[in-house]
Amino acid sequence: MENILERFLRYVSVDTQSNEESASQPSTEKQWDLLKMLCKELNDMGVEASLDEYGYVMGTIPSNIEKEVPAVGFIAHVDTAPDASGKDVKPQIIKNYDGSDIALKGVQGLYLKPSEFPELLHFIGQTLITTDGTTLLGADDKAGVAEIMNAAQWIMEHPEFKHGTIKIGFTPDEEIGRGVVKFDVKRFGADYAYTMDGGEIGELEFENFNAASAKIHIQGRNVHPGSAKGKMKNAILIGQELNSLLPIEQRPEYTEGYEGFFHIISFKGAVEEADFAYIIRDHDAVKFDRKKEVIRECVDFINRKYGEGTAVLDLRDQYRNMREQVEPHYHIIEKAVKAMEMEGIKPKIQPIRGGTDGANLSYMGLPCPNIFAGGLNFHGKMEFVPLESIEAASKVILNIIGLFAEA
Repeated sequence: MENILERFLRYVSVDTQSNEESASQPSTEKQWDLLKMLCKELNDMGVEASLDEYGYVMGTIPSNIEKEVPAVGFIAHVDTAPDASGKDVKPQIIKNYDGSDIALKGVQGLYLKPSEFPELLHFIGQTLITTDGTTLLGADDKAGVAEIMNAAQWIMEHPEFKHGTIKIGFTPDEEIGRGVVKFDVKRFGADYAYTMDGGEIGELEFENFNAASAKIHIQGRNVHPGSAKGKMKNAILIGQELNSLLPIEQRPEYTEGYEGFFHIISFKGAVEEADFAYIIRDHDAVKFDRKKEVIRECVDFINRKYGEGTAVLDLRDQYRNMREQVEPHYHIIEKAVKAMEMEGIKPKIQPIRGGTDGANLSYMGLPCPNIFAGGLNFHGKMEFVPLESIEAASKVILNIIGLFAEA
């Protein structure tokens, strides 16, 4: 059986960054490279698997017990975030981590420091996998992919392990909010599923942000600055003014727990025209709707002040809080808790300050909470994952399967 570290390193070597500006699915051709690899690996180990036209890998391990038990699925996404490059990833393996600063050797003077990331100290004595400082790592969510594949291979090599029907799913484009838009839940065939897409070991989540995106185009008017009085409309400054209308205390850097936020993620433009992009998040549906109304009011104010059509808003919902869909099936949370405790892991049930494919899947009729994949500092060059957390997550998958077989 392939070592799970070797498997993980092989997956992160494949560039699978998604692209929000693309209209195709998957949004980038390079995601097909890993999707095809995973489908072939499943078939090679004896798992019946297929890859469809939309980039979904679906596999099935048939039940080997006589009684009827629910079919349980495990899902992970193959794409990495657009926030940082995923090309030519050069992981560093830090064995028996001693709590000191870790040099990210691809960039002179760049360090992963416990003084800045104190969670590093949770993993003294363990093997850490980091970036070299030039790219992200891709543990989000190739750690989840490796954990599911490792569990599948173990099951195929241990026919004595009793289990019901197991479903395996790999998706593209989760990082840009389109991971399961064309996912066929009925064809997948699971009664319940888990996304292996959480962070630090022990995390278990069944509620997430309600989410929307907001793109604002500012149309200015450019004239020569020497004769600009009363004529120029500087789109950059108008956009800055609009941004200043949003509540400062509701920016990500000032929020935690259940608190939502407005987050400006990009700006580009000049005097003539400019574009601003935001993401809007809140766990509470009423507060979420109010946030969307606030950004509409800001756009209306700008248009009243500078003229109709100065600011044009494109506001779109992305996903919703899965809690109301998962909570009626709370036994799937209880099984995940027990599966972690069987490995000596203390479960940490908490809201996701983000989203997963499971949020949309839950509203598509497949209750789908989220389990830790083990990584930390996702979407950037400070990303890392303890090997022991990857190994533990794969064992949790097997424990969940065993618990469903006992149902």
